[in-house]
Amino acid sequence: MNFQQALTFLTVAELGTVSKAALRLRVAQPALSRQIIGLERELGLQLFDRVGRRLLLTGEGEQLIAGCRLLLNSVNSLKEQAQLLRQGDTGVLRIAGSPQHIESVLSKFLHRYAERYPRVEIRIREGTGSEILAMLERGEVHLGQNLLHAVRLNEQHFGSLPLGSVQLLAACHPSMPLGPRRTIEIADLAELPLLLLDSGFGFRRAFDAASRMAGLKPKVMLESRSPHTLLALAEAGHGVAIVPSQLQCWRYELRIVGLTHRRRVLQEPLTISWDKRRPLPRFATDYCAMLAAHMRETFPITRPTEPAAAKASVRTRARRVPRKAKSSGG
Repeated sequence: MNFQQALTFLTVAELGTVSKAALRLRVAQPALSRQIIGLERELGLQLFDRVGRRLLLTGEGEQLIAGCRLLLNSVNSLKEQAQLLRQGDTGVLRIAGSPQHIESVLSKFLHRYAERYPRVEIRIREGTGSEILAMLERGEVHLGQNLLHAVRLNEQHFGSLPLGSVQLLAACHPSMPLGPRRTIEIADLAELPLLLLDSGFGFRRAFDAASRMAGLKPKVMLESRSPHTLLALAEAGHGVAIVPSQLQCWRYELRIVGLTHRRRVLQEPLTISWDKRRPLPRFATDYCAMLAAHMRETFPITRPTEPAAAKASVRTRARRVPRKAKSSGG
């Protein structure tokens, strides 16, 4: 039974006569009668009892009514869904990003996006630079956030939109010797234990490239996939965490300075990319534009600590350290 046969069957069952059904369906009565006879032959069942000019459902016909209604409802639902998809404001959007991007940017931005596209379902994948590129190439995500120079995008296959820049920051306990300024030359980190993201992260590769440019051979204490592990160890005084400015650091008592090379701020362009061979729905292209606007308003998430604030933090910590009691003579 096809869609047209199901519609004819239900219409005749509802109206009870071929003439009325033919008027509603806008077909000739003989053609509609032939459709009913053909359907009964195809199914090997008598669907109607003919009583005078009326057609009454047989027991077998009654049994098929529910299934036909379900078929027509499913077809109508598909048509409605297709219409919504043509409008470009409903569907599933699959995106991938780094842990710090998801925590610091998407956690707030997705509420704004949902106000514009309440019928779009967002599915998020977490990954590092090379992992996100692989997801895009396999078609597992529509959009992937990455540092521009962290992965090599084939410009014939991939498009991208700039989202701003991420600065390289050094975060440490306020007592660490990073100097009094809001920045530090990357070469001056040579004698300090460093806490780094592992090599899968695009940000780590950006730091390694800057280190080579500055002739720095870093003393790596720990490599981790968790940025907050690095911040916790830095807060406890175990080393200097190298983190991106899009990472939220406000939960930790840290001194934060920007990294420079020959007094130039070290930063990397951040982009969102897609596969040009797969057309994006409108809600995906709007996602990119809205995300870029949001990040222009909110970046950087973390900024270098003002020198006065750093000194105050050191004095506060000093007051918390209990003094040794003087021994009494005896």
